[in-house]
Amino acid sequence: MSKLVISGYYGFGNAGDEAMLSAMVSALRALDPTLSITVISGNPADTRRRYPVASVHRLNLWGIGQALRRADLLVSGGGSLLQDVTSGRSIFYYLGILQLACLLGCPIMLYAQGIGPIRSKLARSFMRHIGNRIVAGTVRDAGSLAELAGLGVATDKVSVTADPVLALPPVDLTVGRDILNGLSMQGDGPLIGFAVREWQGHAHFKNIFAAVADRLVLERDARIVFLPMQCPDDLQASRLVAGRMKQPHAMLGYKADTEELLSIVGNLDLLVGVRLHALIFAAVMDVPFLGVSYDPKIDRFLETLAETPVGTLESLTAESLFVRIEQSLADQSARQRRRQRVDELRRQALYNAERAIGLVGKKG
Repeated sequence: MSKLVISGYYGFGNAGDEAMLSAMVSALRALDPTLSITVISGNPADTRRRYPVASVHRLNLWGIGQALRRADLLVSGGGSLLQDVTSGRSIFYYLGILQLACLLGCPIMLYAQGIGPIRSKLARSFMRHIGNRIVAGTVRDAGSLAELAGLGVATDKVSVTADPVLALPPVDLTVGRDILNGLSMQGDGPLIGFAVREWQGHAHFKNIFAAVADRLVLERDARIVFLPMQCPDDLQASRLVAGRMKQPHAMLGYKADTEELLSIVGNLDLLVGVRLHALIFAAVMDVPFLGVSYDPKIDRFLETLAETPVGTLESLTAESLFVRIEQSLADQSARQRRRQRVDELRRQALYNAERAIGLVGKKG
């Protein structure tokens, strides 16, 4: 039986990261049902409950070392693990796990990683050191490949693919419809979701979102719902936006699982998102969406779809957001074009697992 260890930001209640793990485990097991998977997690009990995997706590270095000694491959990813913008410390943790694997003779694969930005000289040097010791890698966009090249990492073993979540199949809409009905979201007007997050104390965008949401209710009879992707952080950010509104709205007030969130998003007429995986959920469920950028990963994802952000957290205006929402609700041809591009990204996302299984097979 082949053995694989997965390192990532798992067990912290982030809907995007949990969806990535779900997609990774499903894709890997579809290719090799007997594969033994151990996930490094912040909450091993929850990870074992959610997925058919073994799990070890991310601070249990002895346990991680034992798992790596037995493993045929360490998969690092997916997501934005290797950057030092959201945290100056976390990159050293993830690179440290990769260094431990090197010391123990466990081959390393970067799995659909979003690389950078990496700003500190020490982190860039460490990333270059580790990056040139991987046996293979996939990155989720061309910008990440360019980031690796700029760091001095040889990219001949690295392929551009897509975010693992794009490989998830669309889910049934019934669960999401029932949840939305429970939030009194019945009606005929467009159902518009907002997925927001805090970022470096920015307040400007909260005022913009609230003003546009109010205008949509007044002029389009829209139904507004806030969808936190990470609780409790995004729930607090959503409340700060909702508290600025004067018109009726609703909010998902608990930590929903991947299937529930996908089903809720699938019932929307449009999603406006700051969170990357809120946008990806909409893509999976064939729902129009608009991205507001706070990080290069938003721009990079939209670029793969030949689209651009509606603005940044600093530059966003109420008028530009409202106009883009109106256009998105009306333009069915854009939806068809996006559907074709998402289908191609789905095929690329599945290649991540194919590459990993190929490496495990070689080791075995």
